[in-house]
Amino acid sequence: MDQSRRTYISKKMSYALRHNPGKYGFELARDGSVTVSRFLRAMNAMHHFDPALTEEDIREIMANADKQRFAIENGRIRALYGHSFPMQINHTLTRPPAVLFHGTSHKALPSIMEEGLLPMGRQYVHLSADVETANQVGARRDSHPVILKVDAARAEADGVRFYVGNDKVWLADQIPPKYLAVPGDNQELRR
Repeated sequence: MDQSRRTYISKKMSYALRHNPGKYGFELARDGSVTVSRFLRAMNAMHHFDPALTEEDIREIMANADKQRFAIENGRIRALYGHSFPMQINHTLTRPPAVLFHGTSHKALPSIMEEGLLPMGRQYVHLSADVETANQVGARRDSHPVILKVDAARAEADGVRFYVGNDKVWLADQIPPKYLAVPGDNQELRR
């Protein structure tokens, strides 16, 4: 499968599993999953893929992706993070690394330092396991993003709940500002 087809299908998968499963005629389980067979029927009916989308195609898309966005387990598929529909997806409560990061715009920084990190239309706050990922995320909204350092160990000890999104993305309900820091001018983080 060529890269453009992989990208197109991945975007359609994200939309169906993260934002609008109802449009595709299925409901997600509490863990955000649906059977692979039901998902394939819905995707093929909606998009008329030619050739028809198969589980092997989905696995190829997952294997060639730059980020882990989906998982297939026990005959079910789900998006790992990024959900925006009303039903809360249950994730397993997990102890985070001591430090996490969040990339943001200079424009958003004053509000974040006053109110903390909030889900902003998503179900969870997205945090990065490393500076590089945080920088990539922040660069979507600012060519020179601010990288916030999150004292996840202290936040978790104080009762903030963390969940694994994937190998590079962590999730939290919200992060109060007292756990956030802007290290220097961020230059040491970008090295």
